[in-house]
Amino acid sequence: MITMEKIRSQIMTLSASERSSLAHELILSLDDPSDCDLSQTQNTEIQRRLKMVHKGTATGRAAANAFADIKAKYS
Repeated sequence: MITMEKIRSQIMTLSASERSSLAHELILSLDDPSDCDLSQTQNTEIQRRLKMVHKGTATGRAAANAFADIKAKYS
């Protein structure tokens, strides 16, 4: 039987990119879509934004700026 420590050791031999991809997949495996009740409008907006990301046309902003705006609005 493979122990958690052996798995951890093997994972640490992967490149940073490979570990990042694995971490992403593991996090996604924890999500249960049935836990999230979204309206059709919300689902449509999520799909629209995902398409923009996949096409490379999505724009973003620095997290620090977004958090500063939120802090200013709610503080």
